[in-house]
Amino acid sequence: MFGRKQQPEASGPAVETGSDAPEDPRAPKGRPTPSRKEAEAARKQQLRVPKDPKAAKKAARERDRAERGRARAAMMAGDERYLPRRDQGPAKSFTRDFVDSRFTVAEFFIFVAIAVLVLGFIQNQAIQSFVSIAFFAFTAVIAIDTVILLVTLNRKAAERFPDKADRRGITLYAMLRALQLRRLRVPPPKVRRGGRPVTPK
Repeated sequence: MFGRKQQPEASGPAVETGSDAPEDPRAPKGRPTPSRKEAEAARKQQLRVPKDPKAAKKAARERDRAERGRARAAMMAGDERYLPRRDQGPAKSFTRDFVDSRFTVAEFFIFVAIAVLVLGFIQNQAIQSFVSIAFFAFTAVIAIDTVILLVTLNRKAAERFPDKADRRGITLYAMLRALQLRRLRVPPPKVRRGGRPVTPK
């Protein structure tokens, strides 16, 4: 009764220490607790995103617009990473430079087509006959010039890229490029007519 007092038993479980300590409840299961730097970056990112749904959508559209602008600027500068898939690869780059270094009659086809369309409204048999003959003659010149372009391109491309798989699609690619006005070609030409490189602005 008056003996030494017994020590009270622990009412709760023992506190674990070391590696057996529970993870931060804020961290996702199966992942390590984020560092202070990562948590701070996540907090700043959350602060940048407006809580209002309309404001958040507007901010997202602005970010997308800015990203598209940067990507287009990089593409126009010739950065291969931002080119469309159809324009990527050394064979396509070689084809663009080959076409851009030559004078092609096909790029003026759009002007001739518009002229023929306008002259077609003139009700004069002599003019109509002249326009028809001139149009067919111009079309024949385009066909001959394009055939020469493609034959020369494929011969030089075969020397540069012996593997036929590397040259797949360059013929159609060259035809479409040749039909475009030079100043409207995308990606823009890197060489002038004759082969000299374009001076950066």
